[in-house]
Amino acid sequence: MLYFENVYTSSIVSYNMSNLSSRAEQLAAFDRLLTIMDELRAQCPWDKKQTTESLRHLTIEETFELSDAILEGNPEEVKKEVGDLLLHLVFYAKIGSEQGHYDIRSVIDSLCEKLIRRHPHIYGDTVADDEEAVKQNWEKIKLTEKGNTSVLGGVPRSLPALIKAMRIQEKARGVGFDWEEPEQVWEKVKEEMGEFEAEFRVASGTKIDQEKAASEFGDLLFSLINYARFIDINPEEALERTNIKFISRFQYLEQAAKAAGKNLSDMSLEEMDVYWEQAKKVQGTKYEVPGTHWLAIQTFFEFHDHILGMRQLEF
Repeated sequence: MLYFENVYTSSIVSYNMSNLSSRAEQLAAFDRLLTIMDELRAQCPWDKKQTTESLRHLTIEETFELSDAILEGNPEEVKKEVGDLLLHLVFYAKIGSEQGHYDIRSVIDSLCEKLIRRHPHIYGDTVADDEEAVKQNWEKIKLTEKGNTSVLGGVPRSLPALIKAMRIQEKARGVGFDWEEPEQVWEKVKEEMGEFEAEFRVASGTKIDQEKAASEFGDLLFSLINYARFIDINPEEALERTNIKFISRFQYLEQAAKAAGKNLSDMSLEEMDVYWEQAKKVQGTKYEVPGTHWLAIQTFFEFHDHILGMRQLEF
C-alpha cells in the first residue's frame, strides 16, 4: 500500500488491485492504442502536423505533471499522467516508423535486449548480491554499450542541475570514485561552507566578487547533495517537499489574513509570523511518497537530448 499524508490532510490512499487485468487484456489494450494512434495520425489535422520537435516541450510538461501526481500520492492522477506519457512514446514511435528509422516493435525489442544485457545477474552468470553491485554492473555495461569515453558521458546535458549533480555523483561512485564514510562527506560540506562564508567576510563597503561567491555556493550545493546521497535522502524530492510545505503555509497565511480583514502588504513581519506558526500547527509536515519520480524526469531528458542533437533516438 502506498500512503500519503500531505500538508493539507492526513488521508490514506491505497491502490485498488481489483482493476488489474490479464496479460491478454493488456496486450489488447495496447493494440487498441496503436490503432487509435494510426487513425489520429491519418485523419486528425493536429496530430498529422506533429513532429518529434513539436512534441518535445509537451512531453516535458507531461513528465512534470506525472511528477506532481506522484508527489500528491493520487493513484488515479498517476494513472492518467502515465497514460499521457505513454501516448507521447507511441507518438514518437509512429513518427519514427513514418521516417523509416524505427517503429514500436523495434523500440520495445531494443529495450528488452538492453534490460537483459544489463541484468547479467538475472540472465547470465554474474553475481550481484545487493543493490549497489547491480548499479555498478549497470553503469559498467552502459559505458561499453554507448562507446562513451567518459563515465559521465551518459548524463544528459539538459538535465536540471540538481538531478544532474545526483547522477554525476552516482556514476562516479559506480567506478569507485567516492568517499568511504558519511563523516568524510560532512567534513567536506563544512569546508565548502567555510569557503562560501569567507567570500562575505569583507570590509564594509568592499564589493563582493559575485562570480567567485556563486562558484563557492555551487560547490557547497554539490557537497550537500553528495551528503544527502550518503544518508539515503533524495535531495530533489526533499526540496520539492519543502516547496509544497512552504506553498501550503503561505496560502494559509494569505487566507487567514484575508479572513481577518487584513492585506499582507500592510502587515508587519511579526504579524505574518503569527499566522505562519498557526499554519505549522494546523497543517503538519509529514508525508511519504515514492522516490522514483525523478528517474522519469531524467529518462525524458536523455530522450530530449537526442531530439535536440538531431540524432536518431536511442532507447
